[in-house]
Amino acid sequence: MELRQLEYFVAVVEEASFTKAAARVFVTQPCVSAQVRRLERELGQDLLDRGGRSVRTTEAGAAALPHARAVLAAIDGLRGAVEDLSGLVRGQVVLGSVPSSPSLRLPDLIAEFSEKYPAVEISLVEGTTDRLVESVRSGRVDVAIIGISAEPPAGLDTAVIADEPLIGAVGHDHPLAPSAAIAVEEIEGHALICLPEGSGLRAAADAAWAAAGVKPRVAFEAGDPRVLAQLAARGLGVAILPERFVLSRPEELHPVEIHSPHLRAGLALARRSGGRISPAADVLLAHARNMLG
Repeated sequence: MELRQLEYFVAVVEEASFTKAAARVFVTQPCVSAQVRRLERELGQDLLDRGGRSVRTTEAGAAALPHARAVLAAIDGLRGAVEDLSGLVRGQVVLGSVPSSPSLRLPDLIAEFSEKYPAVEISLVEGTTDRLVESVRSGRVDVAIIGISAEPPAGLDTAVIADEPLIGAVGHDHPLAPSAAIAVEEIEGHALICLPEGSGLRAAADAAWAAAGVKPRVAFEAGDPRVLAQLAARGLGVAILPERFVLSRPEELHPVEIHSPHLRAGLALARRSGGRISPAADVLLAHARNMLG
């Protein structure tokens, strides 16, 4: 029995797919399938039911799963103990992030981390909050910077690194440019420019509209706040953005406060709840907290 067989077995169960498990462990799908088959032959039982649309555990697989996880956790603990003793952190770590404003300083964070921990290979992936949450839960991403609104996602440990009001941003020639503030109901008469569904910022905005009983028209969506700002500056609608981001662009944007207690959003560092994370992910999390918190 080999550790990689247990690793692949756990990955297939958690992903409910051989293809997704292969992407998670960075090998081909046939390799994952072959190693799991070898594990099954050694144990003398089928661990996975491959007959449905998604892969599920058999009764034997369900019984074996907690033991496989325990073995892998013990190995991680062994590595961590030795690395802690030696003071050398090495390995691979994946950092996820929502598309961010320059104030988040992601390039600085990664550069300073790489300088401090040269034996750690760090990679960065971007996505919406919903996708990143699922990636952290499944183990594809070790640490993520996600958007949060009212409730933190289940299954994750989070640490808030930013929390601020959301406001409207318009170009200086927009009809709302003379206004400093508007009632939330007034937003219904204007085209909106927002981040896409699945982002924490969009969830907070949608919650504010729902609480007020309004249904504004979303005319434009973009995944990058800077693109939203550019669209608003051209007079194409009202962009919903963090206050600090809008106020940093007085030459192109006019800030408009929208009266709603629900228009708040923030950013948080997230990791999967329970169990030990790798030493590399642990030091990345601490580094990000110190720099961004």
